[in-house]
Order: sequence, then C-alpha cells, then structure tokens
Amino acid sequence: MDNLITQARQWLSENWDPDLSLVEWRTKLAETGWATADWPEEYFGKGTSAEDAAEIAAVFQEMGIVGAAQSGVRMLAAATLLEHGNDTQKRKYLKRIITGEDSWCQLFSEPGSGSDLAGSTTRADLKGDEWIVNGQKVWNTSAHHADYGLLLARTDWDVPKHQGLSYFIIDMHQPGVEVRQLKQMNGHASFNEVFMTDAVVSRDNLLSEVGNGWQVAVTTLAHERRSFDRIRGGGSLAEQKGRIYDEYRKELEIDNEPYKWYPQRAGRVDLILERARETGAINDPVTRQEIAKLLIMSRSAQWTAARARAAQQAGKPQGPEGSLGKLAASNIARLAARVHTDISGADALLTGAASPHDGIIAEILVSVPAVSIAGGTDEIQKNIISERVLGMPKEPRFDTGPFKDVPRNSVSGKWGAS
Repeated sequence: MDNLITQARQWLSENWDPDLSLVEWRTKLAETGWATADWPEEYFGKGTSAEDAAEIAAVFQEMGIVGAAQSGVRMLAAATLLEHGNDTQKRKYLKRIITGEDSWCQLFSEPGSGSDLAGSTTRADLKGDEWIVNGQKVWNTSAHHADYGLLLARTDWDVPKHQGLSYFIIDMHQPGVEVRQLKQMNGHASFNEVFMTDAVVSRDNLLSEVGNGWQVAVTTLAHERRSFDRIRGGGSLAEQKGRIYDEYRKELEIDNEPYKWYPQRAGRVDLILERARETGAINDPVTRQEIAKLLIMSRSAQWTAARARAAQQAGKPQGPEGSLGKLAASNIARLAARVHTDISGADALLTGAASPHDGIIAEILVSVPAVSIAGGTDEIQKNIISERVLGMPKEPRFDTGPFKDVPRNSVSGKWGAS
C-alpha cells in the first residue's frame, strides 16, 4: 500500500497542472486510473481495494488536487454500470462520468407508484431494435440539465410486478422527453416531472437483461441510501486559483444547486445549541432533555455512518446499514424540527430578514418531511430492517399475480396495461 501511495503522489506531482481545462485533467485521470482506483483496470481504475482507493483519495485532498466528478447522480450511475453493465456500456459511459462531461438523473418514482417502486407503469415496448417508452416519472433531481437518465420501465405485464421490469439508459435530450421543474413549498425547485411520449431507447441501452430491472434498481437504491449522509461541497479546493479550479467551482454551483436546502431537510442539528443559548431555552429543563436526546441520536447516527463508510472502503457488499442510516436520519430530522419549534416558539414560522436566522428555522420546518420520503419512505426502510436484519416473516402480499391483473391507479391506455 505504501508503494501505491508513493506512486500516486509521484504521478500527481509530475502531471498536475491547474491551468489545464477540467476535462483535460480528468481525461488524464481516467486514462491512468488514479481518480477511481478501486474500479477495474480495464474500466478506468487500478483494481485496488476500496480501502486503498480511499487512501489515494486522501492524497488528492492533501495536495489540493481536483479528482473525478462526484456530484449529482453520476456515482449512482457508475456504481450501477460497474455491477450490471456490459463491456460496451462501461467503456461508453464510465469515462465521461469521471470527466464530468455527462450528467445523469434517476427516473424511478411515478405519481401512482412512489414507495411501491415495483408498481411502476411506465412502459417500454420493443419494436425492432428500439424500445419505445411511454409514461411519467416524478421527483427527478436535476433532470432539467441531465444528459442521461437511469430509467425503470415495465416490459412485461403478464408476470408478477417485480419480474416485469427492465432497466434502461435513456437519452434525455431527445424530442420524446419533456422535463418540467416543480416548485416546492420551501421555495426551491430541485425536482422535476418527466414525461416520455414515444421516447426511444436503443437495445444497446438495456442494462442487464429484460425482466431483471428490479435487481438492478436495488443496486442503485442501496448506493443511494448508503450515501444519504454524504457531504456535498468543494472544501478547500474551491478557494484555489487556476483554470481547473474556476471550472470546478462552476461545476459545483450547477450540480449542488438542487441540494442547497438539504441541510435544512436534515434538521440543522448544528444550530440547536446556538438557538437555545440565543433564546434562553437552554435554561428550560424539559427543552434541555430534548436537546440531549437529539444530540445523542445525532452522534450515534454519525458513528453508524462512519461504520458504513469503513465497510464500503473495506470492499464489503452493500448491507442493511443504508436503511438503518436512512431511518435514523428521518428520526433525527423530525426531532430536530420539534426541538427548533420548542426553542423558537411562534417565531419559528417567520420568514424574511427579521426572522430567526433569516428564515432558516422556518425552512427547516417545511423541509424536514421530505427526509422521510426521499430515497425510500420510513415504512420501506422498516420493512427492509425487519425482514433482512431481524429475520421477521414478510408481510402478506396481495399483488403476486400477473401485474396486468393487480389493481392500481392507471389501468388502461398507453400509460397502463393494454
């Protein structure tokens, strides 16, 4: 390992040039494998362990050097491609994920099937060498500037719902795809709804096999939940000078725009003690107990997340810790919102310049409910934990027959079964 770190440090010292363009520099990284060292050598990596790759990433940070593009859905797409993509797909898409030339979005949830992802009714019909896609997706972060989408669609209505799904890569810039931004009650517009009308996907962009879409989607979701606590930002790199840094800052600004309200969604535990001292609520014994409970839960969740990251760095497979962390994040956010309300009282509802922290407290209250929905609802996480961790029997199902016979919101026409 020491030799590998020495090699990385030497290569970076000899090749780093902040006056290159961001794409030029990342192309070099992709060709040598240093930015994604735990990827296979034939797919722009070094074939190292995840633990070694983390050590190499620390060298990048230590030297103030920009690495591979990480923000947005790119890394979810990369993880899914690495596990389920074929050789052609990996060679076509992975390099441009590293360089940041392509941005991605996730097309899973639908108006009639959010938590019940396997109940998706967006359909893909094979005609010759092309899949024709019709349907609607919603809550799609950054779809308005994505180049490609990770699409889950139904290809067989005559089998049980989990078996009739397939997973595609869809070109978001084609005429058959319409993206509309959605305005949230907290004032942000992070999400979109996407309408597909006779949109085209080539047979080459089917990921894995027909009917294996659910298994591929589970991979994407596992990585999404595991990264739920990931910190977004440029750190010290955003303060450096040079063409690469200028372009990097612009990339971060675009990619992180949808996530600006995510700290409020998480409850802003970091503001609790400050607000309690400002208002004098720190002296109230009941409020102090609630603050203590919140801080204990938050610190425990941080340790759980650290264990999950350590497991990932050690190359261990995706486990239930993603669902544990996701559920913990929901509980913490809701408790934080209640504690903020106890501390600020009616002032918690105020917005504008005269409100507590320029309206941040009010934004917390209207943003927190989202954390119990995004990435799988609390109920879904509880099912996963009860069945896969505690070994409890699965709940009774009433939708095990052919999907065309299962009652649902949309049952006819081009959006449903025919």
